[in-house]
Amino acid sequence: MDNILNEALAEGAIALQHPASSWQECFEVTGELLVKSNRAKPEYARAMIAVYQELGPYMVIAPGVALAHAKPGDWVISPGLSLLTLSSGVSFGIERFDPVKIVFGLTAIEHDDHITLLAALSEFLLDEAKLNSLLALDDVGSVRALFS
Repeated sequence: MDNILNEALAEGAIALQHPASSWQECFEVTGELLVKSNRAKPEYARAMIAVYQELGPYMVIAPGVALAHAKPGDWVISPGLSLLTLSSGVSFGIERFDPVKIVFGLTAIEHDDHITLLAALSEFLLDEAKLNSLLALDDVGSVRALFS
């Protein structure tokens, strides 16, 4: 299943050990990665921030992990993921899950075309050893090897 994650993380979709200082900055960088990897248009980052502001921090899906996303729309070019690891944790507003140190960005064209991708991501997140390894990595090649 991990190969699905490598395929979803197109060239340019990964940034490691970033020094973000707020959840907004995390979403901006995650959105930039989706643009750089040709998954989304620049408006997508603003849409993700608006969803968070409207609905709250439900995007924090596990201790230390957030899944930034917005609903499908004209700002999505193709389904995929981006990955941002943080050099230090950022508060997202859920005390028991803070600080967040990993932010995935997710794009989808249809409401259900990301189910297989989310299943693969869930499987990865359940592997504590892989998750801890991801936090320590500082080069994209090692991340891709971890997902292989």
